[in-house]
Amino acid sequence: MFGGLREKLQAARSRLGSSIQTVITSPAADAEKTGASNTSAPAPEKQSVPPVTPEITVKPTIVDKFKVLLIERELIVSEKDVSDALSELEMTLLESDVALPVTDAIIAHVKKSLVGKHRKIGESVDSLVVGALRDALLDVLGSGFDLQAYIRSHPRPVKILFTGVNGTGKTTTVAKIGSYLKKQGFSVVIGAGDTYRAGAIEQIGVHAERLGIKIIQHPEGGDPSAVLFDTVQYATSHKIDVVLADTAGRFHNKANLMSQLDKIKRVMKPDLVVYVDEAVAGNDAVTRAAEFDKTVGADAVVLTKADMDSRGGAAISIAHTIGKPLMFIGTGQSYDDIAPFEPAGVVGELLGDA
Repeated sequence: MFGGLREKLQAARSRLGSSIQTVITSPAADAEKTGASNTSAPAPEKQSVPPVTPEITVKPTIVDKFKVLLIERELIVSEKDVSDALSELEMTLLESDVALPVTDAIIAHVKKSLVGKHRKIGESVDSLVVGALRDALLDVLGSGFDLQAYIRSHPRPVKILFTGVNGTGKTTTVAKIGSYLKKQGFSVVIGAGDTYRAGAIEQIGVHAERLGIKIIQHPEGGDPSAVLFDTVQYATSHKIDVVLADTAGRFHNKANLMSQLDKIKRVMKPDLVVYVDEAVAGNDAVTRAAEFDKTVGADAVVLTKADMDSRGGAAISIAHTIGKPLMFIGTGQSYDDIAPFEPAGVVGELLGDA
């Protein structure tokens, strides 16, 4: 997961570390440390020295351009010191499918962390730059969403309505989250609210049977609002902890389907509306999530197929763009292939700390 972006960021960090010794052992650094420019010092005796082999010139990397290492003194980092490296970092993020507004936010955060600050004696490039990147990424990723804590702190049943476009794995996600919650000790009932798609009721029914979860369903073509109303009534009378409501996939620009979703919300009165999309959709997923939030509203996001997304742009971008937390990441085909989204863990993985 996030292989492409992780590789680029970790390579930059590795090159930063190796560049530290280059700066420390450079002739300019030695002169800085020994005060070679002091003309009052006695001239050393002339000695015979062997010829010096010319050094091979190495093309500066993005890391070299981030050089802000303090040798033996404090230094104030200027914008010029990091401007080229920030430009290259910007391209790295955009090439990894990170949305432009999110890229701008990351660059601005890193720039603010570096420029005009006093860097203390002995502070390394690695700790300086990695710290700035970590803070910037955590800022755009947000805090995540702890579903277990939410359920424990709210009246039961907690009603969760799942929305999203066609073909993004929404029904399978409902089953995965049902399995996850059941393993955490919560009782769950699923409402088969996708009454239009051929085979949808059968699909969610198969999942529920395999997982040992009660499902409420009506005949195909029925009113999804009625199905989900009955699901909530069942959960209330049987003291069930969580209602998971599946719905038909729909696009935000289909007025009749969005109107139907408004009716479902009025009847069901969900505690949480969760938008589901594919991580591999990249910026398209970010755009669709923003449109769904404007039209229907969303409290959290689930991204499926993150195991197939080497770039990681949607996961990095979506929470910051729509201002709603990422709740779960789908990472495979089995019921266990879903994980709560933990920003600190993701940033640690990207920067090589995990």
